[in-house]
Amino acid sequence: MSTEIPSVDLEEWLAADTGRRADLLLPVDAALRETGMFLLTGHGVPSAGGEDFRQAGLSFFRLPRQTKLGYEIQGQYDNGWREVHRNVGIPAAIADDTSAPDLHESFYAGPTHRTGNTAFDNLFYPANRWPAELPQLREAADAYTGHMVRVAGQVNRMFAELLGQPADFFTSRARRATWTQNVSWYPSLNRLGQPGSGRMRNAPHTDLGTFTLLNRQPGKSGLEVWNEADGWFAPAYPMDSDTLIVILGDLMELWTDGRWRALRHRVPAPGADAPDEEQVSLVFFFEADPDAVIEPLAAPAGGGLGLAPAVAGESILGKLGVPLTPA
Repeated sequence: MSTEIPSVDLEEWLAADTGRRADLLLPVDAALRETGMFLLTGHGVPSAGGEDFRQAGLSFFRLPRQTKLGYEIQGQYDNGWREVHRNVGIPAAIADDTSAPDLHESFYAGPTHRTGNTAFDNLFYPANRWPAELPQLREAADAYTGHMVRVAGQVNRMFAELLGQPADFFTSRARRATWTQNVSWYPSLNRLGQPGSGRMRNAPHTDLGTFTLLNRQPGKSGLEVWNEADGWFAPAYPMDSDTLIVILGDLMELWTDGRWRALRHRVPAPGADAPDEEQVSLVFFFEADPDAVIEPLAAPAGGGLGLAPAVAGESILGKLGVPLTPA
């Protein structure tokens, strides 16, 4: 196995002929089998859009706590503000230790799909809580997530081609996809104080959806990932502020019947040598239509583990401990 993370230029891939496209994706297939991540460039997401969103998020996090409490999330699968010391939790089944809250503060937003079934919509498409005090947060988030939805569709088409499936294999099951866009702030140690034993900016976990598009700021406290050969390691990759990290999630591991693995990852707290470091990450969690049935692909496209099918939305809410409300 390799700790090097491959990169794909999306623009180059879209313009290439069939043979070249397959060559470009060979390292991606290997990385997804071993670890569960790759890098994406040439995606056409404006740098300024990401920076506007990052700065708007930071402005929100610096509002008085009493103001932010008006936008506090109410549960696991909800939108709004999550306080830095509040543990809405990574389920114990997918994390090493959830006894202490992660050292980050987040604001969550999601799609505005509506099916007309109020119970279904309230469960899978919770309302957004946009701060009236900061209209630029909604403006920046809407602009950025428009690009994320577009890129997610292109990644889904890339995955379908890599697996030898029809081009719309995944996109046809993601026309009303659930997704969550986070802007997450990792405050400095000087602001938070020294973390206790085992405290991390993000505890070890896998993401629950099909994949995640991560736009993060490099720093002393970096992303660490896990695979069977190397254990925990800091992946080696050249990265700038325009590079997206594609993180495979649980649903895609299921869909490929274990051919690809959901990325196990964490973000440690910074050390004493970086007491003033803070970071703001933009995290787009993409899923599928909540009523889509995830049928694991048969070999050779699939990995041959014989995993049981699942309904996308039920799988995600079940892992979060959210009770399903009958439609």
